[in-house]
Amino acid sequence: MSTVFNFTFVPWFRSVAPYIHTHRGKTFVVGLAGEAIAAGKLQNIAQDLALIQSMGVKIVLVHGFRPQVNEQLAAKGHEAKYSHGIRITDEVALDSAQEAAGQLRYEIEAAFSQGLPNTPMAGSTVRVISGNFITARPVGVVDGVDFKHSGLVRKVDAAGIRRTLDFGAMVLMSPFGFSPTGEAFNLTMEEVATSVAISLQADKLIFLTEIPGIRIDSELPESDDNPIDTELPLDAAEKLLASLPPPQKPTDTAFYLQHCVKACKAGVERNHILPFALDGSLLLEVYVHDGVGTMVIDEKLESLREASVDDIGGILQLIEPFERDGTLVKRDRTEIERDIHQYTVVEHDGVIFGCAALYPYPEARTAEMAALTVSPQSQSQGDGERILKHIEHRAKAMGLESIFVLTTRTMHWFLKRGFQQVNPDWLPEARKRKYNWDRKSLVLVKKI
Repeated sequence: MSTVFNFTFVPWFRSVAPYIHTHRGKTFVVGLAGEAIAAGKLQNIAQDLALIQSMGVKIVLVHGFRPQVNEQLAAKGHEAKYSHGIRITDEVALDSAQEAAGQLRYEIEAAFSQGLPNTPMAGSTVRVISGNFITARPVGVVDGVDFKHSGLVRKVDAAGIRRTLDFGAMVLMSPFGFSPTGEAFNLTMEEVATSVAISLQADKLIFLTEIPGIRIDSELPESDDNPIDTELPLDAAEKLLASLPPPQKPTDTAFYLQHCVKACKAGVERNHILPFALDGSLLLEVYVHDGVGTMVIDEKLESLREASVDDIGGILQLIEPFERDGTLVKRDRTEIERDIHQYTVVEHDGVIFGCAALYPYPEARTAEMAALTVSPQSQSQGDGERILKHIEHRAKAMGLESIFVLTTRTMHWFLKRGFQQVNPDWLPEARKRKYNWDRKSLVLVKKI
């Protein structure tokens, strides 16, 4: 029994280690929907956040309280009113929001204070500090609707939040802000989390939500393997958002997506939408390669693009050492020049640091990814994975169902990223005719 455990635990722990190193010292802003707390998920989420913090991540937690406020209103015989997807906060609703926020902060602080033996919180010390970090202004009157005590973020005290994080504490924020005259405003969790992430230039903005993520091809039937898009480039996210009606409720596709797009455009590189219904979704998203939710990412930040003729020299210079040692099959300049528009490159400061080519076989609903190369200077920084994701998106856009690679030395890298080995006879007929049986390349396939 213990031997089996060792064989499963050790490779798993080793595979997680690079992500632990990558995220140490980074800042995550986590927006926790009030529905997650109402669903009884707080205890496990608190344990996961404590674990992430223990591995060197600085965390700002912004809680929502939509269902809790509605519960308080119902107890007072008062109806919850919304417009434009925002609560209309009258005096009764403001009182209810303050009561709900006080109760929730008590519950959240209690959840982070538990250190029972034989639990994930054993031996942990999580200092949770709150403060008046948000200056707010009223929403005012929009399209004839007076939003009363509902507000918008005017300013974030980023310096104060950073000092608190540097002290080693987790910052807890309620969706409240105050005007310079001391007037309280009810804000939305989503706007507070987004504004804080932008002000801090956080490394991640993460929403724990009622939805599993985003599907850009909503017209297509869902597959059990991939019901959502795990990575959504900013331009695709913007196009999707432009095609959707203004969101009215949290389950609308545009509701969280609009905030991810806003943060991404303002410099927050990674923006995630995760389902709170899946136990451990935070850990799976942060420490597992493909994650479990949708991540909106600005590919321009990665200098990831399709190649042009001006890149031929850089590609040749990049792949030549790998051709010389036999890792790659040799390609001459004429072949690369002919196929240049099949290539994707990663460029930093005018230098090509990575590339790959995509050769489609539409009749077989598949494509070959060839010449995947990353400079030794930038290996282990994720460029290979970014190129792979970009190639997958290109193949998906062509309506293909899989991609395949031929390799003699890098099988394990591909296996870790969802590829499976198949017999060379699997290859499309046109590719099989060009297969070099003397080289004995392994054939690996990934469904997309």
